[in-house]
Amino acid sequence: QVQLVESGGGLVQAGGSLKLSCAASGRTFSSYTTAWFRQAPGKEREFVASIRWNSGRTYYTDSVKGRFTISKDNAKNTVDLQMNNAKPEDTAVYYCAATSGVLNLRVPGAYNYWGQGTQVTVSS
Repeated sequence: QVQLVESGGGLVQAGGSLKLSCAASGRTFSSYTTAWFRQAPGKEREFVASIRWNSGRTYYTDSVKGRFTISKDNAKNTVDLQMNNAKPEDTAVYYCAATSGVLNLRVPGAYNYWGQGTQVTVSS
């Protein structure tokens, strides 16, 4: 059984920074993609960023490019999301997710492992 546990959420002022971390356990992720999604109140869960475990290749949604950075630590089996220049519209519950699939990786349905989520609030 795979377990994903997020940490690092909280309150930050607009323009500030926050780092989220996702700790994975239960199996190795050498062939997986790990992603961060977010869901604001009343909105659908949306893709934020992903990283392929074996290649390290990263993908971002347009609204966070240049501000957010996704990275992995193979030794610790963790995936981080560094959030810089945070904006009020970044406020949401952020979820870590993982999949062994290779298609539609910006869609929540492609992921079969999820964390419990961590709240990020950006004040204006």
